Amino acid sequence: MMRRLVNGLRGQVTLRVESPFPERILNLCGEHGIAFWDLSWEGENCFTCRISRTDLAAFRRAVEKAECVATPLRRQGAPYFLKRLLGRPALAVGAVGCAMSLFLGSFFIWEFRVEGNETVPTETILRALEENGVTIGTFGLSLDGEDLRNHILLEVPELMWLTVNVSGCRADVQVRERVMAPEIIRRRPPSNLVARRAGLVLEVNALGGVKCVVQGSSVEEGQLLLSGVEDTGTFGARTTAGLGEVTARTWHTLTTTVPLAAAEKRSAGEKRRYSLIFGKHRVKFFSNSSIEGAKYDKITERFPLTLLDVPLPVTVERETWRFYETESARRSVPQAKALGEAVLRARLEEEVAPYGQVVSTLCSSRETGEGLEVTLRAECRESIGKLVPIYVDETEGTPPS
Repeated sequence: MMRRLVNGLRGQVTLRVESPFPERILNLCGEHGIAFWDLSWEGENCFTCRISRTDLAAFRRAVEKAECVATPLRRQGAPYFLKRLLGRPALAVGAVGCAMSLFLGSFFIWEFRVEGNETVPTETILRALEENGVTIGTFGLSLDGEDLRNHILLEVPELMWLTVNVSGCRADVQVRERVMAPEIIRRRPPSNLVARRAGLVLEVNALGGVKCVVQGSSVEEGQLLLSGVEDTGTFGARTTAGLGEVTARTWHTLTTTVPLAAAEKRSAGEKRRYSLIFGKHRVKFFSNSSIEGAKYDKITERFPLTLLDVPLPVTVERETWRFYETESARRSVPQAKALGEAVLRARLEEEVAPYGQVVSTLCSSRETGEGLEVTLRAECRESIGKLVPIYVDETEGTPPS
């Protein structure tokens, strides 16, 4: 890579050399210290190679007395490019202006990269930076890292540390999230732990209160699992919090009806529109952006531009409208069953995920007058307890009769 860059800066020439004794030409190059590379044979008496611009005159002097015809095929590199620019003043001014714009633009921030956040959304961090004056187009050398950190940590309490490192046009935002203190177990107010659904008890872990069920017993919805009323024997009953966890096997049955008649999309062509985004400004290459009276799906894609891995403040945005028409169609029974099963599995996961996990499932279906009735039966392992407060008489300190 570095050698290619050096050759491009000093200029290089691609030659086609024809001679009855081509090996003699190569020996002459070695004798006079003329470097060549990318040698390619085109025949027994003809080859192509590349030499530097400064060695071209030396090569011609070296092979002057040899039976040789050297034809330049291509001239490349910065010297030849600048020579062509001298004959085109407008192009030269544009190139200089472009170079100056790239140089000056490297002092501004055109891209953000946020690292270290897991629960705090990236949008929240970028919005806090924008409210403190750090956004796209901000002069990178004017950032006060300590002042910025103090303000953002107050605005986003979930963060405990933040730093912004500017490297060229890119701002690397590194954060560390605050480790929240564990929730304190409150043993008051008095409460019972009851079953929120029926199941077969697998495990009982009591942190407070009196166990009312044992492993292997069946419980119904609303049944008492851990009691917050404890009989002391000597001083009567006292109230506490029935804290703990009861894990049980549970069974879920979910049903949905999938209509066999459906409307399917049929493609009716597509349309694309392009625009350029300079920082926060947009330049549209179309006049009317509204589409009325048509059904379509809109897809927006953005392509940030770079130059030598340096991000530029220009983004190409492509909007694609895919038009469609709806037509009546009939689902097959396997398709309807697969669709219904996917819907029921998502609903089951939503119900069970906060408390446990799904162990096994069984899906069945039958046709009805309204469509295909899909039933999903699942066996789960989950925590079934929920806290219910105990209302006590504050004057007596004991549960009311």
